[in-house]
Amino acid sequence: MRSAPSGQFRARRRLPPVTAFATALLLVTGIMGTAVGQTLGAAPAAAGAATAQVSAVGEGNVVTPGDFTGYGFDQCHAPDQRSMNKWLTHSPFLAVGIYISGNSRACRDQPNLTPEWISTQLAKGWRLLPITLGPQASCQPRFPRYQDDPKINPKRGTDGLYQWARAQGTAEATKTVTDAQALGIVPGSTLWYDLEGFNDGLTDCRESALAFLSTWTDRLHALGYKSGVYSSAGSGIEMLDDARVERPGQFSLPDAIWIARWDLQANTSTSYIRDDGWLPGGRMKQYQGGHDETWGGVRINIDRNYLDLGLGSYATRETHCGGTRISYWRYPAVNPGDASKVVPALQCLLKEKGVYDGPVTGTYDEGTVAAAQAWMSSRALGAQPKFAPRHWVSLLSEGAKPVLKIGSAGTDVRRLQRALSAADNSAKVTATGVYDLATDAALRAWQERVGLPVTGVMAPNAWRKLWKGVRH
Repeated sequence: MRSAPSGQFRARRRLPPVTAFATALLLVTGIMGTAVGQTLGAAPAAAGAATAQVSAVGEGNVVTPGDFTGYGFDQCHAPDQRSMNKWLTHSPFLAVGIYISGNSRACRDQPNLTPEWISTQLAKGWRLLPITLGPQASCQPRFPRYQDDPKINPKRGTDGLYQWARAQGTAEATKTVTDAQALGIVPGSTLWYDLEGFNDGLTDCRESALAFLSTWTDRLHALGYKSGVYSSAGSGIEMLDDARVERPGQFSLPDAIWIARWDLQANTSTSYIRDDGWLPGGRMKQYQGGHDETWGGVRINIDRNYLDLGLGSYATRETHCGGTRISYWRYPAVNPGDASKVVPALQCLLKEKGVYDGPVTGTYDEGTVAAAQAWMSSRALGAQPKFAPRHWVSLLSEGAKPVLKIGSAGTDVRRLQRALSAADNSAKVTATGVYDLATDAALRAWQERVGLPVTGVMAPNAWRKLWKGVRH
């Protein structure tokens, strides 16, 4: 996305009040949105057909982007699968913006963007940000791009509610949902409208854009999707925030905002809007504009983004063996007869691996030693009485080998955090289940010690080293 520089159109102003007559009409959501939109092809039957389609095309797909705090990128064309794979295992990004709809988008041709591409990325853990670039603000000088991409109609109409802009917003939302469902993007996902930067000091230009986005949101909600809006901090985003504060309830506001503010600060803050808007969990920021980046030998021209959406990245609580503690900052060696605090964790983990059926006593007795040696033999680690640090690394890391990086969360992250603590007793990584900066630093230190590329990304090759108990 290439929004206008964030401060170019900044002109703080109070928004005009809405007349009592207009307010009454606004309260009846859809008078100039849904009703007019249906005459433009947004009939319920069409929506029903689209829903039936996505149930087949998107079967097994998850809601996107969901709850996430981390880094993302957006690019004009959806990258091919090789590029996506390389960036998954080498880049810091776990979210990607894709242009799925809108007649004004520069990249109408999307040869890689198929239902299979969508399902593959979601299965691999990518968070997708589906973008529509349709009608733009009437005063935006760079549009229309083509002959079939009209701007937002700026006429007020006899009632002053910009009914033509509202009809356009309804129609564009319906079209976007149809396109999203054809790709297998399931209901509950957030669909983002790209409103490029414009002069929000021009009343009709601003008010028609607000009316358009209001019915865009209404229609998405009616069809089961969440609404997101991308725009320049100093125009479209400021406009939405002013409407939120100065005219509460008079417009349907998006569930989330995507702030274009190229300040190189990886956060969701900007001085152009108030601190309480769309917080918590309703903001992302494009903090760096178009530039080339190379990861895994693949170069792509991208914008960089920082996301904090939904509940953010979080992990649910877990229990082991009826409440046995298995997370520690240090996992010292255990010798036969020892009764240290980590022995219950060892017994519990061996139980979960199916090689120990005794009680969790806290003593490394004969039964536990025998179970530990059986486990060592099955993992080709060489059976011995002592349970050494390398055995802890292997035992704690066992399981699947997903790609993990900042923003990842869940049981697999806890496995990694515990294994990194066992690999380096000074790392002090708390097993929160959320891949945070401390986890990133510990992983990078371990990668350097064992001779792996220092990426901060936990990939399958790194998991295999942990399974072998490699500490340095």
